[in-house]
Amino acid sequence: MTPAVLTPGNFDGVHLGHQALVRAARERADAEGWRAVAMFFDPHPTAFFRPEAAPPLLTQPARRAELLRARGADAVDVRTFDAAFAAQSPEAFVEDVLVGEHRVRAIVCGPDFRFGAKRAGDVSVLRRLGEAHGFDVRVVDPVREAGGVVSSTRVRGLIGEGEVAAASALLDRYHDVTGVVVEGDRRGRTIGFPTANLAGPEDSPLGMVPADGVYAVIARADDGPPLRGVANIGVRPTFEAGRSLEVHLLDFEGDLYGRRLRVAFVARLRGERKFDGVDALVAQLGRDVEEGRAALDAADEGRLEWI
Repeated sequence: MTPAVLTPGNFDGVHLGHQALVRAARERADAEGWRAVAMFFDPHPTAFFRPEAAPPLLTQPARRAELLRARGADAVDVRTFDAAFAAQSPEAFVEDVLVGEHRVRAIVCGPDFRFGAKRAGDVSVLRRLGEAHGFDVRVVDPVREAGGVVSSTRVRGLIGEGEVAAASALLDRYHDVTGVVVEGDRRGRTIGFPTANLAGPEDSPLGMVPADGVYAVIARADDGPPLRGVANIGVRPTFEAGRSLEVHLLDFEGDLYGRRLRVAFVARLRGERKFDGVDALVAQLGRDVEEGRAALDAADEGRLEWI
């Protein structure tokens, strides 16, 4: 097996800080003729030890691996985080996994990387073990953007507040979720605004859904072309119809039932509101569509074809 440069972490969101790690691993791998490997843990270690405190995931494992490969990783090791793995000593992790499985010659990590049982391993321990096993360690400093360190926690905070445009600057892409289109109550079709309803967070893990409201979005069904749309997230208070994520696709006719739909959030248009009746709702939906078109026209063209 070709030796590897490996970069470990949680990589949730694959934001600018994560991309810096993968880029450094890619550059070293190219210089030496090695493989660039990214490693993350599933479930999130916090979800294993304290499920009640686990953060919402920005990216499900399959999407995270896809993004890491797109950013330059030759391979992605999704390491199952279970009781046996949690009990593994730092020495065993290095010997069995890094050296034994991946033939690691270099590690690229952040300054706060911890590993092994009870988080006993840190960068200094990793360097000591590297000297014994023939690999070196490069520490990449955190990336700063818009006045602060880029982190998954910061991105989650922005998305949780509906600030999807600010989040996209830290991700270098639009935040997206993926779900299966399911049959709804078909009410949107009767008022001239048919929607594709995604299976909700209780039914299927979509990824972290932004705050309730209306958004300009780009959607993609399976591997099809990008489609422009306007999405509503919330409880649909005018009809008291329950929580949903539904997307009205612009200039589209067709049946998407049962297909996987990826929805990327470009801009927040407004919060969710209750209207006095159907006529008032329809009038507002018309305005939403026009504002959504304008927001998509003004969007960063480099991100419209998101990874």
